[in-house]
Amino acid sequence: MEYVFHRVKSVGIIDESTLIAQFEEGLCKKYDMNQLAENLPAFRNLLKNKELFSKVHVEGSGFGIVWNDDFDLSCNELWDNGTTVPTPFDNLLALSDATELWGLNESTLRKAISYGKLKVGYDVCNYGKQWVVTKEAMSREYGPPENTSTELSWESTMAAEKEPGYGATDNTNG
Repeated sequence: MEYVFHRVKSVGIIDESTLIAQFEEGLCKKYDMNQLAENLPAFRNLLKNKELFSKVHVEGSGFGIVWNDDFDLSCNELWDNGTTVPTPFDNLLALSDATELWGLNESTLRKAISYGKLKVGYDVCNYGKQWVVTKEAMSREYGPPENTSTELSWESTMAAEKEPGYGATDNTNG
């Protein structure tokens, strides 16, 4: 049986007990920490410690969020128990994310833009050096995504973690 992961791309704080997490799929979900605090005294203490609560960040590979070595939440806890929040950015993907999700080369999308297959100002837009594309345009032109994070299995994740260099960081710069 495959276990589905919904990897977290970013996390922020809405108020003293509510988080907002953006997932690789592009959805944002609000997560009320009070539900944990009611059942787990440790999380009650986390909510009381405003300085520590403010240090929430995404774990390196997106499989959860962390505050410190004692406090973390899995990506699927946020996904399963969070409430979907509509945002003006729900439908947008960076070209690099779209190429990963659809299994394409970035040059394929750049050519689609230059040939008019993806319409500038409607399907795609350039913000400085960053191009974004709508999910609808990608689905219309290339079908459903091939490589969504929902297709990550527990087995493939464990295999990746066993690969040399998985999760390694370069600390040579100081």
